[in-house]
Amino acid sequence: MIDEAALLAGIPQQLLIGGRWVDSASGSTFDVTDPSTGAVIARVADGAVADGVRALDAAAGAQDAWAATPPRQRAETLRRAFELVQQHADDLALLMTLEMGKPLAESRAEVAYGGEFLRWFSEEAVRVHGRYGTNPEGTGRMTVAQRPVGPCFFITPWNFPLAMATRKIAPALAAGCTVVVKPAGLTPLTTLFFARLLGEAGLPDGVLNVVTTRASGDVSDAILADPRLRKLSFTGSTEVGVGLLKKAADNVLRTSMELGGNAPFLVFADADLDKAVDGAMLAKFRNIGEACTAANRFLVQASVADEFAARITERVRALRVGRGTEDGVTIGPLIEAKAVEKVQGLVEDAVAAGAALLAGGHAADGPGTFFEPTVLTGIRPDMRIFAEEIFGPVVAITTFDDEAEAVALANATPFGLVSYAFTRDAARGRRLIETLETGMLGLNVGVVSNAAAPFGGVKHSGLGREGGFEGIHEYLETTYVLTPDPFADV
Repeated sequence: MIDEAALLAGIPQQLLIGGRWVDSASGSTFDVTDPSTGAVIARVADGAVADGVRALDAAAGAQDAWAATPPRQRAETLRRAFELVQQHADDLALLMTLEMGKPLAESRAEVAYGGEFLRWFSEEAVRVHGRYGTNPEGTGRMTVAQRPVGPCFFITPWNFPLAMATRKIAPALAAGCTVVVKPAGLTPLTTLFFARLLGEAGLPDGVLNVVTTRASGDVSDAILADPRLRKLSFTGSTEVGVGLLKKAADNVLRTSMELGGNAPFLVFADADLDKAVDGAMLAKFRNIGEACTAANRFLVQASVADEFAARITERVRALRVGRGTEDGVTIGPLIEAKAVEKVQGLVEDAVAAGAALLAGGHAADGPGTFFEPTVLTGIRPDMRIFAEEIFGPVVAITTFDDEAEAVALANATPFGLVSYAFTRDAARGRRLIETLETGMLGLNVGVVSNAAAPFGGVKHSGLGREGGFEGIHEYLETTYVLTPDPFADV
């Protein structure tokens, strides 16, 4: 058993700028709390605008040397970082549970998932290819090459503190880019610890800089306005993402945006209901439902809707709510009181509009920001809960009659990050691949995320892809050179 106090005492609580841990320019700090108790577990530096500028200074100063570092050397640094993450897996897992609330088992799974981005992109660092060939006219030779975009600014969310950091940082470093990262103020400790591990892995000073701050808008605006910045990557709400895109346009920045979701989970009458329920539990309750990939709208064919609802209600009632460090807990707290209020409001609105409450439906008593795992049936498209991202442990079931209606309901949203569908009909599965407006599809599976696969959405769910072969290209510029035919004078 890891001593919580000892772990927290060893976590950096300052800003990382140019390879040094430093206080904020103002000397101020802010509190990090455990959402399961409300207790303050750390006080970290509250970065100011000047700190953001200093961090970009460091990143810009280190850019040329890091870009010139041999790809194999960059790869080995990422590989060492991967190994250090594995060595500190228990520490990282407990740290995430303390600052974010998810059960330890899920935190351990995130360490494994987040670490894979380090391993994957350590392998991709040495596989950045170009091409050489004769132009169509035969008068010259074309050379196409890739080079690093340049200094990057990353804004990461609170719900996956390690994986969202590694998913951005690893490909950037592999490509030869330097980084300023601003972790979420609710969960900054994991990123600070990870940054320390990267330093231990041999990452040169200034290549990675971390600014924790409550003045997110002011610090971000100053960094985005600086012409030395060449890339922005953000994971968070569509509303905030749109605002950042407008600001990024002023300097024509390369952008990657992983934004909101409203994932449909389709269950057809021919589905294996055992597998569908298992998939639903994963797709909905992973990370307490606080995931952009969480199933938000359960669309179930009318002929099996009652049986599906009964089976999932039985499973939901067996979930155990509590502090994530306790044995057997499967549902931890929501991140903060505002999250509880939002989920409670969506459930109450649905019930008032005629939905049936089969399980849960209320904030849990006692300290902490807990909400009971909940099942609702009779959800209609005109209800708020159908249109809005729940971000909590609530199953909201809507029925449909045929495939055409199911697809229409699934696509009736401005979002398109991920969809899930359960059917035994192979032809239907192929049709869904073609007709669902989504960046990712889980066909008879409840979890799609993998470091080797391109993660991202369509419509209002974002731009660009993270992970997979595609991930490193978000951090590379393409250059083309034409030279005369070398044999013309022979």
